[in-house]
Amino acid sequence: MTNWVGRTAVEIAAAVREKQVTPREVVAEHLARIERLDGRIGAFRVVRAEAALREADEVGARGDLAGLPLAGVPVAVKDNVPVGGETCRNGSAATPDTPAERDHVTVARLRAAGAVVVGLTHVPELCIFATTDGVHGTSRNPWDTSRSAGGSSGGSAAAVAAGMVPIALGTDGMGSLRIPAANCGLVAIKPGHGVVPAGLGGNDWFGMTENGPFATTVADARLMLSVLADRDVDGTRPETAATRRIALSLRSPLAGAALGKPYTSAAREAAGLLIKAGHQVRRADPPYPKTLAVTALAHWTAGASVDVRDLDPRLLTRRTRVHAAIGRRFAGRVGTGADREALRRRLKPFFDEYDVLLTPALARRSPRVAPWHERGWLRNVAANSAYAPMTPPWNLTGWPAMVVPLGTLASGAPCAVQLVGRPGSEAVLLDVAAQLERQRPWERIAPLG
Repeated sequence: MTNWVGRTAVEIAAAVREKQVTPREVVAEHLARIERLDGRIGAFRVVRAEAALREADEVGARGDLAGLPLAGVPVAVKDNVPVGGETCRNGSAATPDTPAERDHVTVARLRAAGAVVVGLTHVPELCIFATTDGVHGTSRNPWDTSRSAGGSSGGSAAAVAAGMVPIALGTDGMGSLRIPAANCGLVAIKPGHGVVPAGLGGNDWFGMTENGPFATTVADARLMLSVLADRDVDGTRPETAATRRIALSLRSPLAGAALGKPYTSAAREAAGLLIKAGHQVRRADPPYPKTLAVTALAHWTAGASVDVRDLDPRLLTRRTRVHAAIGRRFAGRVGTGADREALRRRLKPFFDEYDVLLTPALARRSPRVAPWHERGWLRNVAANSAYAPMTPPWNLTGWPAMVVPLGTLASGAPCAVQLVGRPGSEAVLLDVAAQLERQRPWERIAPLG
């Protein structure tokens, strides 16, 4: 009997369309893996076992099965994205426990494409921090369960890396897709602003938050992004791939954050692979302003200050209350959008010269698993900034950015690089990522047994 756990979304959907396997069989195998492994990993807050099997049967009975791009593919959804009939707790005790009336548009598009939602994944409270732990549970990195999966989409990343689902939906407001993807050895792309509907409540952190895919291959990421965007994210065939101008930067955009040697070495290795693929690669640093760390902090905290307005502060953790209180001081200035527009103007000439920016994805490994939600605000901010300083600029600009695995560290943990492009360049980033994937294949699923 064929085992569908560990197979890609592209493979599963093709087999279901060709009636080599039923959606129920695929979903049942993945539910069994969730039952066996999630006690060790902590990816899911809710597992929709009965509902998922029922919905898998409905997919199998659809008259348009042969044309569904995600036919029978199990998918996990981050627990800040509404799924009809399920509660959306956003990692907090302060959020209502009433079921959502309808699916978020991204969930509706996944289901329309034939995907089956098997569960909702853990997030830190209000998706603020880069470790996923809180009152509802803790998500561990399947490659090293002593380490955090990252955040805020840590549960979704852990679910994919552990082979519990082939793809998952996450969100990214300051790196919340790319950070856990880099920790867990996955492909993830934060699309540029407006490519995929956001609409996650509040004001999407002043327009910085985007919905996007987690996957184990570039092809799966491209397929899921196409479904979420409701249009084909076309790429080039390998034999006709364009030569790109690529800038390699080993500088942290946030002053004072040191990048570890394994991560800079990975970026250098990626640069070498891209040169072999025929691209023009040069060392060049974007002209990050010295005030970027302050701008990032202002937007990060101001976004949270909006999200807590209708919540009982007594039910929020102390670090969240402090974060939001600081953000209220910045909300007026952040709301004008002036700082983000100034950053775009400053960086645009760099991206007029280069098609793609290549950087390390992280500065160091994720923190060890701990009750970070019980620790102080400053300690959390320091830990987050020290290991994940590379992602925030591209939420501020609203430009596309993605993470691609590039082998493992000496410890056996995954290592990754980040690719950034100008607006509308999602297909370019996916093409470059696919070239890295072909030259440097990686283990797609953590060896959990």
